[in-house]
Amino acid sequence: MKTKNLLMAFLFIVLVTLGLFSQQEVVLKITEGVPAISLALPRFVVHTTSPEASQAAEEIYQVLSSDLKYSRVFQLLPQSYYTYIRPLDPKNIFFKDWESIQARVLVVGEISGSDNNITFEAKLYDVRSAKFIVGRRYQGNRLVWREMAHRFANEIMKAFGEKPIFTSKIVFISDRDGNDEVYLMDYDGANQTRLTFNKVRDYMPAISPDGQKIAFTSYRETVAGLYLMDLEKRKIIPISTRGTNFAAAFSPDGKKLAFCSTMDGNSEIYVAHLGSDGIQSIKRLTFNEAIDTAPCFSPTGREIAFVSDRGGTPQIYIMDAEGSNVRRVSFGGTYHDSPSWSPDGERLVYVSRLDNIFDLYVLNLRTNQIIKLTESNARHESPCWSPDGRHIVFSSNLSGQIQIYTIDYDGTNLKRLTSQGNNKLPDWSN
Repeated sequence: MKTKNLLMAFLFIVLVTLGLFSQQEVVLKITEGVPAISLALPRFVVHTTSPEASQAAEEIYQVLSSDLKYSRVFQLLPQSYYTYIRPLDPKNIFFKDWESIQARVLVVGEISGSDNNITFEAKLYDVRSAKFIVGRRYQGNRLVWREMAHRFANEIMKAFGEKPIFTSKIVFISDRDGNDEVYLMDYDGANQTRLTFNKVRDYMPAISPDGQKIAFTSYRETVAGLYLMDLEKRKIIPISTRGTNFAAAFSPDGKKLAFCSTMDGNSEIYVAHLGSDGIQSIKRLTFNEAIDTAPCFSPTGREIAFVSDRGGTPQIYIMDAEGSNVRRVSFGGTYHDSPSWSPDGERLVYVSRLDNIFDLYVLNLRTNQIIKLTESNARHESPCWSPDGRHIVFSSNLSGQIQIYTIDYDGTNLKRLTSQGNNKLPDWSN
């Protein structure tokens, strides 16, 4: 796995400052619902005949292009438009040319170096004002070319006041090697990496907001214990090994871990308070004879959504983070499961079963409006929001085997991320 330390061994990031370009970075704001911003992304200028430089230019370009298309913030202009204007000269940009093809912003990329030392320099300009917005320089070998593209895509998003997601990770379970193990991949499905290696079943992983810790259920001690994996320190510590423990979820600050356990005999919801070296304390939040499960913290960390059959059928409830003020938020239907809170705190995505068909729905907590996201005879499960609230990752047997997909919040842009073995139970980091 390319850990943080390995990545930094190959990737050197130099911020483009006032001294380098004598231009000040600016932050632009956009509003949800406005048309996508037209963005020109011409092919990068390569300053060397090195084959590695050409390969780097192509790979970085394709990844950056895919990131920006996926964002829902930008609309990339077709390559055919560029044939109507003069060739790009990074040192002498004719912004009127780009304005004539309706570009709002322009990305200029340059590639230099060779072998294990490729340099990617990228700049973003506002076309109408002919002003520099943001720029970065990255240096490294082919192991981090994709990372270079993701990082600059993040910078573009931040320049428009948007939450960057392109270096975020998705943790999931796969049986591709013969046993259910914990895997990690990039947000777009690249770099799928196995994290656990044992002969017992690992299940229901959750990744911390900073992407450095993974909580998961494992049967390594003959019971379904809850464990915490530290990716940076490369160690695994037990959280709870009494009873059956499952469905872990991190708080937004990463300091708490909500989970379900039968340690006291019935399936109840607990919260573990985490310290620098592991668990500090565990507190029980629910006390009743019903089955309480699938906890999920709100973006503020002050509330927890969960599933309970205390009303006769599995429904979604919300309680304060200390366990008080419990109220039901789903009505109708006989089965609801796996709630996930959107980053803006206004919506819950969840699974609902109707006539043995499992589909994804979104409940607006402010208006009580419900939107159905999926419509098929497949079984869609385990939804989780992207950090920017524009996408949802989930597992489905749409293709026969269980695979992991993403879909946009309005039910469009279905994208498959996995293909080997069965893959399920995804969770998306910040």
